Amino acid sequence: MTTLSLITTTYNSAATIADTMRSVAAQTCQPIEHLVMDGGSKDATLNIVRREGTSGLLVVSEPDKGFYDACNKGIARAGGEVIGFINSDDFYAHDRVVEHVLDAFADPQTDAVYGDLVYVDQADPDRVVRLWRSGAITPRSLRQGFIPAHPTVYLRRSVYERMGGFDLSYRLAADYEFLLRIFRDGALKTVYLPEIMVRMRTGGATGGGLADIRRQNDEILAARERHGVTCSRVGFFLRKLASRTRQRVDGRSVRLPATSWRA
Repeated sequence: MTTLSLITTTYNSAATIADTMRSVAAQTCQPIEHLVMDGGSKDATLNIVRREGTSGLLVVSEPDKGFYDACNKGIARAGGEVIGFINSDDFYAHDRVVEHVLDAFADPQTDAVYGDLVYVDQADPDRVVRLWRSGAITPRSLRQGFIPAHPTVYLRRSVYERMGGFDLSYRLAADYEFLLRIFRDGALKTVYLPEIMVRMRTGGATGGGLADIRRQNDEILAARERHGVTCSRVGFFLRKLASRTRQRVDGRSVRLPATSWRA
């Protein structure tokens, strides 16, 4: 059976980490190696993590250089054949996400598996704000600004060994640059699961300040130029606006799947 490592990065995440941990523990496919890479939390994060964790829990708490550095540390420590991420303010949309992912990796030729996610209200995670429907990865979709939802992306360890991890020169868009880098040439065999895999709370590093949003967009445009996936700045923002509008419209009709731990 294919083995899986999940990585969660935390820093003072006590307000939301219990949902993350419980959704991992409720997955039908166990055991899961769950690495929690903590940046030295000063609140109750680590107590909650240890209380809610499964037998496969590994906790590392030490200073880091931020979110993407913690992700790279987790990748370096992960022992599974397949590696995925579940963020400390996100949780799985249903109890069989990992089972479905590993079913797709039963084909030894599969390099990457990904799906859909919903943005939910920070205070009321049962209220859907947006639906990110990933769809198929094609050269045309990449040119148009498409990228799969990173919290739903699972990769074989061999992909990281060939392509490297997150580039820390990108402070807010290293996940975008990484996904563009690995999917750009179409060499990976990918499987798209057309299902909602993750509930992502609104907010985060780019959710509040205009300066951070502007910097993230500048980093995305720089990554696109670096990898030869260019378009006009105006065209990029128009397509992004259209995509966000469509996600909000689609989100209104979403009916979230049931989970055992939130019943």
